[in-house]
Amino acid sequence: MQLLYPDCRPISPQELASGLRLGERAPADRPYLVLNMVSSLDGKATIDWRTKGLSTEIDRQLFHTLRTQADAIMVGAGTVRIERYGRMAKSEELRDAREREGLARDPLAVVVSARLDLPADLPLLNEPEQTVVIGTHSDATLPESAARVVYERTGDDLQLLMSRLREQHGVRSIVCEGGPTLNSYLFAAGLVDELWLTLNPKLAGGAAALTIVAGRELVDPVDLEPVSVAEGDGDLFTRWRVRH
Repeated sequence: MQLLYPDCRPISPQELASGLRLGERAPADRPYLVLNMVSSLDGKATIDWRTKGLSTEIDRQLFHTLRTQADAIMVGAGTVRIERYGRMAKSEELRDAREREGLARDPLAVVVSARLDLPADLPLLNEPEQTVVIGTHSDATLPESAARVVYERTGDDLQLLMSRLREQHGVRSIVCEGGPTLNSYLFAAGLVDELWLTLNPKLAGGAAALTIVAGRELVDPVDLEPVSVAEGDGDLFTRWRVRH
């Protein structure tokens, strides 16, 4: 990888996404939230409904390194189902990296699922070391699973969910991995602080695939300022901070 902005020098995915100390940026009433996404050059978040066609080896390294920087990893139910999410810290090496950052070895998994539509065989729910907080509108419960599951009955109030995560679960920083509909609601509620966006040199075209922010129209455009830009194997790895 080559860092292009604000400096120009060689850099690794681990150097780019380590030592961020995101929790120190947290507002008083909620966690600091980083949105991490990959897209084609025309803004599509998936190819054939999955990110696999857009994510390169360098992007995957950056993806897993960024997970070592936050107390919690947040994701919408649709993305969890399609991508078949499992344990959030995939290896002992990544868990060791989290520990060096002063974080718990396993991040909290936060799933936003209005209808609680999650399959019982989802790998994430069958990880004994994983705690899963589900923000939902439903009063139902899932079948008993190996993971520790906690329900936050916050409906569609994402601000309330954020407050609960801060007050009841000690979460000061979150990396959110979409999908596009959840992203739109987070932006609309003013809850996104940073965007990490990998631009893959493909054009997807068509109207079916969603862009990285889709579903709810934003009342006002969101202004962001660049923090860093890097290049590797043709991908551009960009980091942006939201101007609140």
